[in-house]
Amino acid sequence: MASKQVIKNVLGQIPFTAELYWLARQKGGPITSRFSLNRLQAALPEIVPQAAALRKQVDSKGKNIFIFATLHYWIEHAALLGISLAAQGNRVTLGFLPYAEWQNPINRFDLRRQNLYATRVLAEASPLMNSVSFYGSRYLYKALPEAVQKAVELVTTYDTQYTLQTEEVDDQSEVYKLRLERNTDAARTAYFWLKANRPDVVIIPNGTIQELGIVYRVARILNIPVVTYEFGDQRQRIWIAQNAEVMRQETDGLWETRKDTVLKESELERLRALFTARQRASLWENFARRWQTTPPQGGETVRAELGLDDRPIVLLATNVLGDSLTLGRQIFSKSMAEWISRTVQYFAGREDVQLVIRVHPGEVLTHGQSMVDVVHHVFPRLPDHIRMISPKDELNTYDLFEVADLGLVYTTTVGLEMALVGLPVIVAGQTHYRGRGFTFDPDSWVAYYKQLGQILESPGNFRRSPKEVDLAWQYAYRFFFEYPRPFPWHLVRMWDDYKARPLESVLGAEGMSLYGNTFKYLTGESIDWNEVVEQEADVRDGS
Repeated sequence: MASKQVIKNVLGQIPFTAELYWLARQKGGPITSRFSLNRLQAALPEIVPQAAALRKQVDSKGKNIFIFATLHYWIEHAALLGISLAAQGNRVTLGFLPYAEWQNPINRFDLRRQNLYATRVLAEASPLMNSVSFYGSRYLYKALPEAVQKAVELVTTYDTQYTLQTEEVDDQSEVYKLRLERNTDAARTAYFWLKANRPDVVIIPNGTIQELGIVYRVARILNIPVVTYEFGDQRQRIWIAQNAEVMRQETDGLWETRKDTVLKESELERLRALFTARQRASLWENFARRWQTTPPQGGETVRAELGLDDRPIVLLATNVLGDSLTLGRQIFSKSMAEWISRTVQYFAGREDVQLVIRVHPGEVLTHGQSMVDVVHHVFPRLPDHIRMISPKDELNTYDLFEVADLGLVYTTTVGLEMALVGLPVIVAGQTHYRGRGFTFDPDSWVAYYKQLGQILESPGNFRRSPKEVDLAWQYAYRFFFEYPRPFPWHLVRMWDDYKARPLESVLGAEGMSLYGNTFKYLTGESIDWNEVVEQEADVRDGS
């Protein structure tokens, strides 16, 4: 196998060898199932004529839009989005990198074949959308500005944390070196290409990690408007951020516009139904996953199972290491792991209270460092008044809400949900609901320990007031139901979504009444949160 890779690396240096081999052996198809655009290729003969016909009906020239993607699933989604925007009269260019994986190396011979394959598939959309490969760019030997170099280092750190699911980064590791090389190449191409072509707006999925994060940062450095997007648990919904990383879930504009609007009873009932579904480990509306694996048993049952007594109970809920929602979110700690370690050390000396550490159930799907290991590194044997619930333990997190007196979180949404039931919550990381008026938000270790001490002295006195609880419910509704915007094609099961909602349907009168504003916001038009709310009823009817 090693000798085969050596041969491919040698052949990859020779002009036209990869291209001729691909034409002769792959006959225009993918070289591996890990980088396949087959479904896009099969759909383009239907999509392109529909889009071309729709475009003829548009008088406006629209905007000059650049979309960037890497990895086959993002390329397919970006292509469908680009064609949709072109059908609305915009001039669209799709930039891409033909990688199948972000964390494993690939020889140049195979990479050139994948590049040719992707180029040929995307060329079928050329009547509507241009495409440009960012592989093998002529800019690769140009020097980068210091700001771009720093961006490369930051994203490479994020990539390493994301890939290895750890917060400790070794810049000599193979993953770090691979990501540094790829990110540097992408930064050079993005910087000089965008500088030369200057689109009206850049659209990028995610915008935090990998080459997606690099192109986002380069666009910001060049002062080009940029929109990032991602998908959560809700079908037919998309997260959008303008001139910001979407994974930071910045809700400032939404909250400023909507915080003084009292929720209607129907809206409260809808949020209660969602919260109940999350508690009962059941599916609800358009949410595509369960938040718990075990139905609730009740707080007192869990208290007995864990051997908890009448001393105050503090619930610490962790995140999954390396998740995009935790990268770069530290405020006063160096990392989430340090925050947890020092918190456990603090509570080791507080036998007057009980600490329950709920390790995120999502860790069962990960391979990196577990918060279980972080805790055991501090205390191989935990004191009797500290309990730890592992990711595999069949316990419903919401049962702990009933017996807890204080919640501690980094960025997990569990902190918002604890606030909904009136628990005081201390937020240690930068999360979207921090600073909204219903949590405690220390910005230093001194402030953190001070707030801990004050609350633990008399927890009952720090339960959230009815006004603060109402504020939490107000915010939760905005975040769950107004922040995600309607969009026809979720990244997961995208082609099933497209079959149910083809282009001509989405861009027709009825479809545009549901999705028109979202397309507008994706092209950089400022989000009008009042306009969003006015159409929410129509969106629900179309879900």
